[in-house]
Amino acid sequence: MTSTEWITDIALLLVVFRQLREGRLDLKTFLIPLGIVAFVASQYLDSVPTGGNDLVLIGSLVAVGAVLGIAGGVYTRIRVSGKHLLIKAGAVSATLWVVGMGARMGFQLWTEHGGASHVARFSVTHHITSDQAWVAAFVLMALTEVVTRLATIYLRSRMVDRGQEAAVAGPALSVRRGA
Repeated sequence: MTSTEWITDIALLLVVFRQLREGRLDLKTFLIPLGIVAFVASQYLDSVPTGGNDLVLIGSLVAVGAVLGIAGGVYTRIRVSGKHLLIKAGAVSATLWVVGMGARMGFQLWTEHGGASHVARFSVTHHITSDQAWVAAFVLMALTEVVTRLATIYLRSRMVDRGQEAAVAGPALSVRRGA
């Protein structure tokens, strides 16, 4: 693995660890992880191979990324404090994030230290046409995990925000009706 790969992998892991401490849900919450995966995608996603069973591999890992991302977003606590929304990743959310991001990193380390022949045999047996299919699959898995996690957090934050507004507006409406 190159220095850039180590830095981006560690940065993605640190994103969720930063959220283990409760903090304000703001634009940075969304832009930092999106910026990191956009950089990774621009560096490593040259093409999306479509031969053989490449799309099956890619689709499978994208699905795994979506499940991990949605679950991670669901297990992230969002609450209202005054006029602000606060966010805190719980243990389940952090574990799912580390599993997803760590799997990609672990796979790459394994292939560089003895696992390449196993991957090559698997690829031939299952009609995976190139190593670019693996790269695309893992990059798109990471991208999907980040985007679905953030989308889930965003949707949940809107529901929490609306719930707070309804709780505040509810008594005012009933008072007006009774007046």
